[in-house]
Amino acid sequence: MVLGIIPARYASTRFPGKPLAYIQGKSMIQRVYEAAQASKLLDVIVATDDVRIAEHVQNFGGKAVLTREDHPSGTDRCWEAFASWKETHQDPESVQYVLNIQGDEPFLNPVQINELVDVLDGEVELATQMIKVTSAETLHDPGEAKIVLNNKGEVMLFSRQAIPFLRNYPPQEWHLHHTYYRHVGMYAYRTDILQAITQLTLSSLEKAESLEQLRWLEAGYKIQMVETTYDSPCVDTPEDLEKALKYLNT
Repeated sequence: MVLGIIPARYASTRFPGKPLAYIQGKSMIQRVYEAAQASKLLDVIVATDDVRIAEHVQNFGGKAVLTREDHPSGTDRCWEAFASWKETHQDPESVQYVLNIQGDEPFLNPVQINELVDVLDGEVELATQMIKVTSAETLHDPGEAKIVLNNKGEVMLFSRQAIPFLRNYPPQEWHLHHTYYRHVGMYAYRTDILQAITQLTLSSLEKAESLEQLRWLEAGYKIQMVETTYDSPCVDTPEDLEKALKYLNT
């Protein structure tokens, strides 16, 4: 079984209070929560460091746990929340995986969650999603993590650079001559692996690229990729929220 956890911080640098921002009558966190509830997940909880978010979630009928403020990543927050959840359930060992759901994707589709859940067979250590790159702008955007795969669909490398380099074509045409993928940021962790990766220290590749998942690769863990066609916009800034409102009205 798979437990869904939505990490949610109030003190976002670029958009304080983001989880509580309203989009046509519902907060962002409520929209994400309801999408997760409509999927195959056993249960869904919000992991937050702020009482305001926890109370808001409980007020709309959701479940929330309070976590420490000093977690360096959503992965660490997920581990604390999962450990707390285990203490209050009679059969915690029935949960084999934790799914880390981004709390800033208010148009998340439940099918996207199910696509990831369906590959979690007990052997998979870590899994996440990818979508095809269809434009040169996206391919060369350092804000988008690109993925290099092996023949088993496992990650060989994440990079903000476009890899591979196509020496016979101009960069603006690379996506027309090779299939590139970019990362979509939901993570599934087998529970024993989740505990292990929270003990890892900062790695050299992670430091260079500012991509947390490179720490796991350098430590030798395998990350299974799942292709999706769903591309739900992420809200990082108030400007993104305005774009999201326009997206909802189209």
